[in-house]
Amino acid sequence: MLSREGNMDMNQDFKNKLLAMRPARPRTIALAAAEDVDALRAVCVAHDMGFVNAVLCGDENKIKSLAAKNDLNISGFEIVHCADDVSAAACATGLVRDGHVDILMKGLVHSADILRAVLNRETGIRGDGILSHVSVLYSPSRNRTLFLTDIAMVMYPDFETKVNLINNAVNFAHHMGVDMPRVAPLCAVETLNPKMQATVDAAALHQMNERGEIKNCIVSGPIAFDIAVSRRAADKKGVAGPISGDADILLFHNIEAGNNTIKAMVQFGDWVFGGVVLGARAPIVLNSRSDSDVSKLYSICCACTL
Repeated sequence: MLSREGNMDMNQDFKNKLLAMRPARPRTIALAAAEDVDALRAVCVAHDMGFVNAVLCGDENKIKSLAAKNDLNISGFEIVHCADDVSAAACATGLVRDGHVDILMKGLVHSADILRAVLNRETGIRGDGILSHVSVLYSPSRNRTLFLTDIAMVMYPDFETKVNLINNAVNFAHHMGVDMPRVAPLCAVETLNPKMQATVDAAALHQMNERGEIKNCIVSGPIAFDIAVSRRAADKKGVAGPISGDADILLFHNIEAGNNTIKAMVQFGDWVFGGVVLGARAPIVLNSRSDSDVSKLYSICCACTL
């Protein structure tokens, strides 16, 4: 047990990894529709670990009842009563817009509703660039972190959008302590094939990086998933390059490829999932309602690095 606020299934090594990410001062997070036990527990544990203070937006009676039922200490948090989850999303977004909080987090509210509040032209918090999702996967057995984009927001990125996805992910990786991230624009093969648009884009991204038009990272492609993450696979296939086996960022050609890859890694491996939406005025923790409390905690900790 990490604290009396919640019993989370994670070992000491992972807890130590999280503690190493702790910011110099706690951030303030607004939890939209806070009547979500896993999200609420994650916020409580993040608070105990020194990551965040919190404002809980939602039905005050339900939040207090849920906290009491699950032995969650929310006495130090502000609660803003909202009549429904859509109102809670608007309230939490408004707190970000007005500068009262540093991070927006989704609770028991549909992603479409919170994104609608974020993107509202008059009252939202959209920034100047593209809104994209970067997933952070950590494997304790491999002691390895991978960043995946985009598996949740941008469905079918064109070439220009891929450049923006890389820039967002590289900036995030820098904040997470990766000085010169290796970016793998994933394809089914390692050779340029004009009939396979993913390989055409990957080759062009590689050339842009070599010309200095994509900065502060190494981009190499076309490259397949196994070559990007496994040096053994690269050696067996005779593929040499600056990324072979050592990719930090995996760029997907479309949302189906990315979404299914991350689900397979989490379901069939020991990868812990976190994720943050970038490009708004503040980082957004947008986990699925079915994600675990550990996943939501990891996402909060990642958001606090920004």
